[in-house]
Amino acid sequence: MLVPSAPVRGPRRSSGLDSLVSNMTNAPIPNNGRGNWGSRFAFVLAAAGSAIGLGNIWRFPVSVSEGGGGAFLLIYLFCVAVVALPVMLAEMVVGRAGEKNPVGAMRHLKPKSPWFLFGALGVLTGVIILSFYSVIAGWTIYYVIEAARGTFQPDTDTEALFENMAASGGIELLFHAVFMILTIVVVAAGVRKGIERTVKILMPLFFVLLVVLMLRALTLPGAAEGIAFYLKPDFSQITGGIWVMAIGQAFFSLSLGMGAMITYGSYLNKQENLPVSAACVAGADTLIAILAGLIIFPAIFFAGMTPGGGGPALVFITLPQIFAQMPWAPYGGMLFGVAFFVLLGVAALTSAISLLEVVVAHMVDDWKWNRRKSAWILGGVIYVIGIPSALSLGAVPALSGFLGIMDGIANYTLVIGGLGLALFVGWGWGLGHALAEIREGTPGFRLAKVWSVLIRYVAPAAITVILGNQIFQLVRKMIAGF
Repeated sequence: MLVPSAPVRGPRRSSGLDSLVSNMTNAPIPNNGRGNWGSRFAFVLAAAGSAIGLGNIWRFPVSVSEGGGGAFLLIYLFCVAVVALPVMLAEMVVGRAGEKNPVGAMRHLKPKSPWFLFGALGVLTGVIILSFYSVIAGWTIYYVIEAARGTFQPDTDTEALFENMAASGGIELLFHAVFMILTIVVVAAGVRKGIERTVKILMPLFFVLLVVLMLRALTLPGAAEGIAFYLKPDFSQITGGIWVMAIGQAFFSLSLGMGAMITYGSYLNKQENLPVSAACVAGADTLIAILAGLIIFPAIFFAGMTPGGGGPALVFITLPQIFAQMPWAPYGGMLFGVAFFVLLGVAALTSAISLLEVVVAHMVDDWKWNRRKSAWILGGVIYVIGIPSALSLGAVPALSGFLGIMDGIANYTLVIGGLGLALFVGWGWGLGHALAEIREGTPGFRLAKVWSVLIRYVAPAAITVILGNQIFQLVRKMIAGF
């Protein structure tokens, strides 16, 4: 039998959208001493903030445009539903069942086995990513200041501006430190007083800024052409490689494989409807990514530019050139620029908070460290680890490419961690235990058999494809280098 029978623990209660509304506030609080979310709304905001990051703004829209527009979008939504969402739900299940960080949760659920090593890989991944993510996020703070100063003018050489910033070790280290301190302060304050309170402010601000920027972009001359380029289906471009890209985008976009959803899930109460919560987070992340394209492509076509690659060049070189041409000069471009980089900074901060929380939770749970002590010590260590990345873009030529190397390592550890998590739930810990945990808050989980097939077979196969493609691309680059 594919789905082992499992006892239903806990009281039966309604599920679905009615449960979503009724549990938004005043959720029961577990007395486990670790901290907890005040409501489902707070958890969804925090988890969505973790998933929504810089990649939603500068990677997803370009992936859609390169992958056939609306055709790629349909494939992406399919991949989210059958690969990313099942893995996200699995991470939340492991976290709530284990009531610990990724290492502690797997060790608790499957004692005396090596499965906890995948949890340890998630903690390590959090350290690696945050070390260079903080460097990039620091740029958003610097650019908020530059935009407010009116730096982005029609004659501004934005490429030289970016290169000068990247080559200045002092600027890089300063804003790397500022961003890390902001992250540490939030995490050190705790789940309710720090993370929850912060995301309740930042996430609504993020959505407001996003909508305002989108509405302004959609009213620019040439916006219709940008939208058509972005969303018009082109099925002729759909190949096997596009499917692989869509699977990878779905996996990376939801921040899977690094233990963030396990950690955040460990602060949930047993009555929480996990499938609905996971769907809300995945839906919010996907919506934000789509809306980001409705800002970027209308702006690009307004400026008469040709859409190119994504990444830092798009955000820190191309878009500032566009801001300088905005109507109501010079204030239109200044306001648009400040709002956009504040938007980026908020997205980066909510993601960084979850990355540091994974590491801090490990020390609090397994090493019995004080939360405040853990946050400041570990945040300081991660800052130091990030120094070579901060200096690798021109300040110290000997470190050239270091940030890219760290990013490449993280891409592998994320995928391996996600694969390990899917195998742990599907085969190691067992579907019976996982389904029993889901039914604590969702007795009528009607998609149990579907989810079981997806997490046991489909997700591991899809993640293996991502890993295989990464290895293939690496080997091809190595061969080309000889």
